[in-house]
Amino acid sequence: MKFKITVMLIAMALPVCYAQKAHPKKGNDAGKIHKTLIVFFDGLRPDYITAQNMPNLFAFKQQGAYGNQHHSVFPTVTRVNSSAYSTGSYPAKTGLMGNTVYFPQVDSLKGMDTGDAINLQKIDKATGGHLLTTISLGEVLQAAGKKMMVFSSGSTGQALLQNHTVSGGGIVNPDMILPENIKQHIIAEVGPIPASNKLDNAAKHQWITDALIRYGLAADGPDVSAIWLSDPDGAAHSTGIGSAVTMASIKTVDAQFGRMIQAIREKGLINQINILISTDHGFITHTGNHDVASLLISNNLKAATPGTDVVISENAIYVKNHNVDKIKQIVNLLQAQPWVGAIFTKGANAGDLKGVVAGTLSFEAIHWNHPQRAADIVVSPNWNDNKNNFGYAGMDDSKGVAGHGGTSPYEIHIPFIVSGPDFKKNYVSEIPTSNTDITPTVLYLQHLKVPQQMDGRVANEMLINNKAALPVVKVQYIEATTRTGKDLYKLHMQRSIVGKQQYFDFTKVTRQ
Repeated sequence: MKFKITVMLIAMALPVCYAQKAHPKKGNDAGKIHKTLIVFFDGLRPDYITAQNMPNLFAFKQQGAYGNQHHSVFPTVTRVNSSAYSTGSYPAKTGLMGNTVYFPQVDSLKGMDTGDAINLQKIDKATGGHLLTTISLGEVLQAAGKKMMVFSSGSTGQALLQNHTVSGGGIVNPDMILPENIKQHIIAEVGPIPASNKLDNAAKHQWITDALIRYGLAADGPDVSAIWLSDPDGAAHSTGIGSAVTMASIKTVDAQFGRMIQAIREKGLINQINILISTDHGFITHTGNHDVASLLISNNLKAATPGTDVVISENAIYVKNHNVDKIKQIVNLLQAQPWVGAIFTKGANAGDLKGVVAGTLSFEAIHWNHPQRAADIVVSPNWNDNKNNFGYAGMDDSKGVAGHGGTSPYEIHIPFIVSGPDFKKNYVSEIPTSNTDITPTVLYLQHLKVPQQMDGRVANEMLINNKAALPVVKVQYIEATTRTGKDLYKLHMQRSIVGKQQYFDFTKVTRQ
């Protein structure tokens, strides 16, 4: 499927409603607060959801409400999105800038893997308890006397970032159970923790689903439960999009989702619980063999690795003392490489959508402008619409088999499915949403105020009791150009605007 640049103008009517309190309902269910279940399938592309691949999720999608314009948060990686959804905010506020992050007060030579909760705890200690620099869903629920439990078959870092202060409940993960005093009790009731298997996580998915059914769906269970299944991400990274291993992993997690729905029915909760389903990012096939660090070293713009003069942390580049000349030299070198796509730098002034270096866009344009933790340069690979051997479109010039993290629509455009007593049935929404809108919507469903510092909005258009007209959706185009030798480097960005929200759709780079 090719993604075209289009202009949308939907519903010439009233502005978006940013209500802070839930609207009163009519009928026998008036005023009732239902429980909430959040389900994430890691690395779930929208085109995976078919009757053949995922019969349980497909059937659920058909009867619920589907957000057809849902967005991953950039960088399109796991821990950025687990923290974005759990705080309702972008990296500019969360301070969690990537899957690998650079905190020189912890390690001055290299970035740290946020997949390991131990590294997150080191960051938390070094920053005086400010692992994240904004409020979270768990904290708001706890302040209201409500509980949240997180269940995850993935990394400990991803699990922790869903409720980083472990407020008002607990975290259950095969490699980490918090608080520690509940660990033995959970193992005794759910069963022994399965051993790890890189290409077959079926046992872990079943174990964590057992834990959700036992505790999250219990009569006296938490007000909000969240479960994160780590496939098809793990399988696709290793074997590719559409491979036999990846498709088997999709069927495995779909079967576990089917168990969740069956348990909800058996417990008589089908009309008592709101279910919100999404993913952290899409996926794209990798075809490149390029390395930014090697490029900079060979052009005398970085000393040998490791070194503090230029630190590369995933797609972020930190230049010592923010040296303006070196930043410009690095950007110009990157712009001349055909495998490099969009490049972002700091804006010269607040509100600037173009970066300070010619041909770049600003961090503010992608909600990455954290005042203390932003790097000097963010770079993403070039991408195209080509199909892989299994017929799945989307390729970029990154190393490896397949992955995510870039600015292509294949990584940004993700599914959003909701169903329950408070949501519309058999409905498709074309109003843009993102993972930052999940927590505001959950708080609304729990009849709690959405903190002003949260970036996201309530997805009113998907609520059954919403009577307001659909908001106007506008599309914004931003372009930055520069000369790289004989070539004209042109960076194009598309954003969708809904009220005060700006949703980053994709970028595209051309060289003429």
